[in-house]
Amino acid sequence: MGRLVYSAIASLDGYVNDAGGGFEWAMPSDDLFAFVLERERPRTTYLYGRRMYETMAVWEEWAQDESETEATRDFGRMWSAAEKVVWSRTLEGVTTSRTRLEREFDPAAVRRLVDAAPGDVSIGVATLAHEALRAGIVDDLEVYAVPAVVGGGTPTLPTGIRLDLELVETARFEQGATFAAYRVLG
Repeated sequence: MGRLVYSAIASLDGYVNDAGGGFEWAMPSDDLFAFVLERERPRTTYLYGRRMYETMAVWEEWAQDESETEATRDFGRMWSAAEKVVWSRTLEGVTTSRTRLEREFDPAAVRRLVDAAPGDVSIGVATLAHEALRAGIVDDLEVYAVPAVVGGGTPTLPTGIRLDLELVETARFEQGATFAAYRVLG
């Protein structure tokens, strides 16, 4: 039985991207990337919206690219081996292995998927995570806060919900980023 984990790299003011949709300010340092790589190993399934899927699809190519770093190839191999589910009403098809396309986000179906997964399931896009959080199906939150204030964009967490959380892990990285993992209570 897996756990549904919402993992996000966020600005200090709480956004996953800036008002223009950019997130170049969130590029991880080598030590942060190594930490993320280890955190992602137990994840056997990734849940995405169209834009995040299109951004992440390059990892399948990078997994085989000898000009990339070993860490990049390692993450790419891990990502390629995982199951991926993409929710989109506009995407015509998927281009990566082990990937399926869904049209409507159904929290009960997602919970069944998580419960049947051989490892943890990552929901790594804020818009889907907001729906999952509102539906009460997220088990864990992981926030990588980077030392940047972007002034607007897509919020890391949705408004209008209340969550009681238990802090289970923290870490700090060279560039000044911090990590906090929380278990969702009740």
